[in-house]
Amino acid sequence: MNNKLPITKFPVTRWWWIRHAPVTSNQGRLYGNSDMPAEIDSPKEFSALARLLPENAICVHSSLQRSKQTLDAIVGAGLSSPDPLVEPGLSEQNFGDWQGQPYADIPALAAPHHHRFWFTTVDHCPPGGESYIDLTHRVAGVIDRLTEAHPGRNIIAVAHGGPIRAALGHALGLPPSDCLGFETENLSITRIDHEPGPGIGREWRIRYTNLVPK
Repeated sequence: MNNKLPITKFPVTRWWWIRHAPVTSNQGRLYGNSDMPAEIDSPKEFSALARLLPENAICVHSSLQRSKQTLDAIVGAGLSSPDPLVEPGLSEQNFGDWQGQPYADIPALAAPHHHRFWFTTVDHCPPGGESYIDLTHRVAGVIDRLTEAHPGRNIIAVAHGGPIRAALGHALGLPPSDCLGFETENLSITRIDHEPGPGIGREWRIRYTNLVPK
């Protein structure tokens, strides 16, 4: 009698998060989810990303042009990938009436909700916009849906600072208020793996954060 348990394979889904290239045309003003273009005249940086990222991954970007421009530049530098998916749920936080206002004016506009590492506290909704908690819900929905749809694949997601913080919080099971301190530089990679299987603990592993390829 064979008492051995059957070997079950648990596919690891690897998320490669990239923050878009810098925005330089905002003239010192908060742009949030405004559709600002990125500065993509950085061939060395895009080539470094293309060398590090996996080939033929599932590629996804937000509905904002700066994320598409960034992914297009990485592909243009040598990354082989299929046509990307467009996920509006990965767009940056909508700051409503604050968008277009000088950064220097935001603390006064946000008072008494101004946050030292973000523009406002996670539960505060700027006039005409959304809260950071709202952002975390939509980002988590995209992560769970694509992880379920593409188990065992590499997923390259070009997004924004807020959503990448939310992805880290989702993986670690953190409340949104504990996510604002994560650093997310432009053109950096944050690697988060979904690793299902037996044993105690969450199914997510943080491989590294805020890596800037050289």
